[in-house]
Amino acid sequence: MEFSIKSGSAEKQRTACLVVGVYEPRKLTAAGELLDSVSDGYISNLLRRGDMDGKLGQMLLLQNVPNTLSDRVMLVGCGKERELNENNYRKIIATAINKLNETGSMEAHSYLTELNLKGRDSYWKIRFAIEATLETLYTFDQFKSKKSEARRPLRRFIFNVSSRRELPVGEQAINEGVAISNGIREAKNLANMPGNICNPPFLAANAEKFADEFTHITTTILDESELEEMGAGAFVAVSKGSDIPGKLIIMEYQGGSAEDKPLVLVGKGITFDTGGISLKPGAQMDEMKYDMGGSASVFGTLRAAAELKLPLNIVCVLAAAENMPSGNAARPGDIVTSLSGKTIEILNTDAEGRLVLCDALTYAERFNPELIIDIATLTGAVIIGLGHHASGLMSNHNPLAHELLNAGEKSNDRAWRLPIWEEYHEGLKSNFADFANIAGRAGGSITAACFLAKFMRKYQWAHLDIAGTAWRSGQNKGATGRPVALLTQFLLERVAKAS
Repeated sequence: MEFSIKSGSAEKQRTACLVVGVYEPRKLTAAGELLDSVSDGYISNLLRRGDMDGKLGQMLLLQNVPNTLSDRVMLVGCGKERELNENNYRKIIATAINKLNETGSMEAHSYLTELNLKGRDSYWKIRFAIEATLETLYTFDQFKSKKSEARRPLRRFIFNVSSRRELPVGEQAINEGVAISNGIREAKNLANMPGNICNPPFLAANAEKFADEFTHITTTILDESELEEMGAGAFVAVSKGSDIPGKLIIMEYQGGSAEDKPLVLVGKGITFDTGGISLKPGAQMDEMKYDMGGSASVFGTLRAAAELKLPLNIVCVLAAAENMPSGNAARPGDIVTSLSGKTIEILNTDAEGRLVLCDALTYAERFNPELIIDIATLTGAVIIGLGHHASGLMSNHNPLAHELLNAGEKSNDRAWRLPIWEEYHEGLKSNFADFANIAGRAGGSITAACFLAKFMRKYQWAHLDIAGTAWRSGQNKGATGRPVALLTQFLLERVAKAS
């Protein structure tokens, strides 16, 4: 899909289809009013006749509107103007894109950028239209023998801005919107892969491809045997249950100066999670291929950063393993020594994500980072607390937490902060080791983060629990690519602050 920016009057655009908004009840936007004026009331007559009243999601395709140069004009219902919000805007774009693919219009010129969204400027409306467009067009059908394709799919989408002064802002929105969408697609493709293909070696090979594709990225892969030798006992306790050995994957992106401390992203990469000896119920266990959603989002964020050539140093550490039941698997009651030297009593082998993460977090310290953010599909408890709309955020540093929350608001990929007070650490006490890996059902997301916090005393650290946001279940089952948009926005804000 090709995106471009233009500034011009609607009736003068020679294109396959003009896309214009209509508010409820039957209120044309500025571009629509102009088209109606030059066509001697052709459009308003249709609206008065009842062909359309502007309800959200309505569509009306017009052919050969008088005194215009466009082959078609597509009217898109936008609902009540005062009720228009970010989610409705994305629905409007998605509805328009689906309809355009049906019309055979290979090019469209959109005036939906003039919709009135409170607190959102042209940059935002263009960028999020791109994200919504590419999300709508996304399919994962590489394992289907017959692929469905549009007869004449949309190839070019043009966004109109009100004046030439806004053209540079529009170009920036396109560049960043496309890069973020490419990152989201990267994360979705990895997470949607079946577990028999997407395993730790597969993720390692993908990381090596990144190093080949981007000159500023170098990749290092540590095998399970190397991890065991260096003392990463918590990680190995999880990975040794599988016939496929675990990998610690390190990707270093050098976009800043040599003396700049890196920002470290740590991703949970459990490519399939049976629960180990603490076996999960069989229902919906197929969705446990998504338990590497944290690593998938790190891949996606790194792709977006590399495509944008962000002037930052970023280190990505991915803890890739399978959690399988076998004669070699860890047992409830086992005690292991982590890379930090702290001992852990494993009370439940299905709390495996924090075990691989704690060693990955300790490993990340060797990069002397400015901060560390880990991303993980860590707990079902976060879904009970926040549903599927917000990721859980926990942090030992208030300014970092606020940066991430603000990035979530700006990117419409929101998170909600939960506490990690000392009182919550009480449940992790163990009679036999330094602490246990679980603390009971109450506040499960919080106590999981408290476990990780024990390994992050020295650095600014934040934890994103994305178990409720990384994928959808049901008829529309599939990865969402979250929180790539949040993390990339966080990086963009860091660049803006430094400039």
